[in-house]
Amino acid sequence: MNFRSAIAAGIIGVVAVSVALAVFTSEQDDKDKIRLAFFPNVGHAVPIIGLERDIFYEKLGSEITVEKKIFDSGPQVIESLFARSIDVAYVGPGPAVNGFLKSENHNIVILSGAASGGASFVVHPDSDIQSAVDFSGKRIAAPQIANTQDVSLRHYLSEHGFTTAEKGGSVVVLNIANPEIYVLFTKSDIDAAWVPEPWATIFVNELGGKRLFYEEELWPENRFASVLLVARADYVESNPEIIQKLLQAHQDTIQWINSNPEQTGTIFNEFVKRELGKAFPDYIISEALTNIEITSDPIPDSIHTFAERADSLGYLGRDGYSLEGIFYDTTPNEQKKEV
Repeated sequence: MNFRSAIAAGIIGVVAVSVALAVFTSEQDDKDKIRLAFFPNVGHAVPIIGLERDIFYEKLGSEITVEKKIFDSGPQVIESLFARSIDVAYVGPGPAVNGFLKSENHNIVILSGAASGGASFVVHPDSDIQSAVDFSGKRIAAPQIANTQDVSLRHYLSEHGFTTAEKGGSVVVLNIANPEIYVLFTKSDIDAAWVPEPWATIFVNELGGKRLFYEEELWPENRFASVLLVARADYVESNPEIIQKLLQAHQDTIQWINSNPEQTGTIFNEFVKRELGKAFPDYIISEALTNIEITSDPIPDSIHTFAERADSLGYLGRDGYSLEGIFYDTTPNEQKKEV
C-alpha cells in the first residue's frame, strides 16, 4: 500500500469512527462542551491549525471541552448537525445552504468564512479532454451529491450545454468520496475530477493529471467561499459566550496561518500523519496551500450564487427558497442593546 492509499484508508477509517461517535453522542447540549467537525484537507486549515497550536483551547478556556469530529463529506456533517451530535462545523457553501433550508426552523447559520478557492478541475493524463467541448461521453467525478464541488461541476456542465447521464445526457457524473476518486483516477476509470485541495495537487503532481482550470477562475474577482464556519442556531443562542470565544479563536488562527504559511504546512502534515497514519509530501501541501485563500470573509454574493445554482439543479426543493437569516449576527448582545 503506497502512502496515498494509506491516507485514503486512514481517512475512511477516521470518518467512520467519527460518524459512529456522533451517533452515540448524547443530544443534550452541555454548557461546558463544544463539538467541532471538520475535514482532513488543507481547506480546513483553520480548525486543524487552531487545535494543533492550542489557539482554540486557549481562547475557549480550560473550562470548555472541545470535542473534534473528523468527516470527509459535507452532507454527513449536516446530518450530524440535524441529529444534534455536533454543534459547530466547517463545511462548504453547498451543504451549508442545504442545511439551512432543510433544517427545522432554519437551525443552521453561517458564523464566518474560512477559505476561498482551493478546488480544481483535473483531467486524467489518458483522457483527450482539452476543453469543455470534449466532455461528451466522459466520466467525471466529484465528491458527494449536493456538495460544493458537485454543484459547481453540474452547473458548469449545464452552462456548456451538457446534460448528465441520469437525465438522459452524455456525461456520467460519479459522486464519491475524495479517497475513492483517487482510486478511480489511478485505475484510469474516470476522465476527470472536480476536487478540493490537496487532492487536486496530488492528481497533478503524483498522477500526471492536467489542471484544466482552478475553480476561482470562474468567479468574480477570482474569489468564492469554499469553506464556512457554521453552527446550530439553537446552540449559538444557548451559548453566546462560547461562540464569541470560538470566533475570536477562529480569527486569531486565520491571522497566524497567513503570517506563517511554511509552519502551517508542517503542522498540517503532522496532524495528517498522527490522525491518518501517513503524511503527504511537504511540497504537495506547500503547493496546495498556495491555491487557497484563508479568510474570514464568507463572500456572501458567492453563497447566494451557490444557492441559485443548487436550486436550478433541483437540490433545494420545489417551493422556492430564501436565505434570509442564514448569516448569524455576530454583534455582541451588549452592543445590540445599545443600538
